[in-house]
Amino acid sequence: MTIALDRPQKTRSAQIREKLGYPIIDTDVHTQEFEPAVLDYLEQVGGTELVERFKENLPGSSRFKWYKQSWEERFAYRTNRPNWWGRPTKNTLNLATISLPKLLHERLQEAGTDFAVVYPNLATMAPNIGNEEMRRAVCRAVNTYHADIFRPYSDRLTPIAAIPLHTPEEGIEELEYAVNVLGLKAIQIPGYVRRPIPAFEKYGKEVANEVVWIDNFGLDSEYDYDPFWAKCVELKVVPTTHASSQGWTTQRSVTNAQYNHINHFAFAAEALCKSLFFGGVTRRFPQLKFAFLEGGSAWGASLYADIIWHWETRNKQHLLSNNNPAIIDKEALVELYTRYGGELVDGRLDKIGDGLGFHHQLLAPENPGELDEFELAGIEKAEDVRDRFLNHFYFGTESDDTRVSQAFNRAANPFGDACGGQSQRVKAFLGSDSGHWDVPDITAVTANAYSMAEREIITEEDLRYFLSIHPLELYTSLNQDFFKGTGVEKAANEYLAAKK
Repeated sequence: MTIALDRPQKTRSAQIREKLGYPIIDTDVHTQEFEPAVLDYLEQVGGTELVERFKENLPGSSRFKWYKQSWEERFAYRTNRPNWWGRPTKNTLNLATISLPKLLHERLQEAGTDFAVVYPNLATMAPNIGNEEMRRAVCRAVNTYHADIFRPYSDRLTPIAAIPLHTPEEGIEELEYAVNVLGLKAIQIPGYVRRPIPAFEKYGKEVANEVVWIDNFGLDSEYDYDPFWAKCVELKVVPTTHASSQGWTTQRSVTNAQYNHINHFAFAAEALCKSLFFGGVTRRFPQLKFAFLEGGSAWGASLYADIIWHWETRNKQHLLSNNNPAIIDKEALVELYTRYGGELVDGRLDKIGDGLGFHHQLLAPENPGELDEFELAGIEKAEDVRDRFLNHFYFGTESDDTRVSQAFNRAANPFGDACGGQSQRVKAFLGSDSGHWDVPDITAVTANAYSMAEREIITEEDLRYFLSIHPLELYTSLNQDFFKGTGVEKAANEYLAAKK
């Protein structure tokens, strides 16, 4: 049987791309592995017995235990309902495109895209496998598989390497192999590792698996991840993440998957972003940037403003000058209580204390050093927050997400246009999520993004930063040859020359 593959020569997205005149880089295109081939690679890495165990316990299968439980068990365990039917099936061509690199390469320009960073589905889940032997074998197998199948199409496509991070050592080992042996140049780290809380382990494995804390590799981490960040700098790779928070306390509806899905990428990304910031990673590694995929950019704009607000109201000097119990004028306080307290305080003025209520002493820091929670981040003024945040964090945003306007609203963002305008954009960039259910037509990506400029949701200049400048900036920040040999090489060289 012959299948006709006649397609329009010029989609609206392709026409818009020609009109814009600059390259469009999609930082988040999803693909689906061909399972028999992946299993061949896994067998080469870990052997037949491991392959059989893998098939019995597929990555992500813990998320689907909901389907194996009765309703009574689901409510008893508060098992979160997962999403289902996550692939575009109406258009057979689109369905095949996400599994076949040659076809994706051929069709990329129909979406108006010049270059794409590819996030294969199994690769996004592999670093979260609990069993160490399985986790490391699957990461190695999928990285090798994707390096092989995408290598002939590297002028337009580059796959991420899945990097496990249960310990910095395993991350470094896989990172070195992915870059030095496989030649991969883009990576994805997990957003977190779920670790059992030691005090609850005595209640057994079932309790320990549920009572966990979220280790985000920065603030309060179980390990020192600085050697891994240093290795990223050495090997010139930018850490990106594509993490889910489904199953966390606020994404744990038993009956409604959409309740669990909404904002789950943003919640997980925000936890990592705060950990990197407050843990001082952006201070110790000033050349290292991070990208958060599929959560949009509105949360990034909100977090940026929120950190600055907290700095302005909770920095050490402000607390000592405005909130310190030691500066209370107790005589004046007693006088006010006497004048306005009436029967409420009559005969009990000696009980007033400092007027801060019953619990303030319990909430007091044990020593003055604890007052400065911005110390690790190295923040001495609000401008430091601006520089650490805007220069280090990038936010993948889908082509039809109009909330990107919040990232580009320089009048509303902290500092407004006071410091030169362009630098005040929160760094949103295109991460289309093509290949998943929310992109039914993969050829509409550029048209969707351009419509936001047409509707004046963002400006034409913002659109260029979204589609081109921010991705170029991110991926050339450590590796100026990232786009060498690709369809974007000329534009990347022009961008780098303009920066000098």
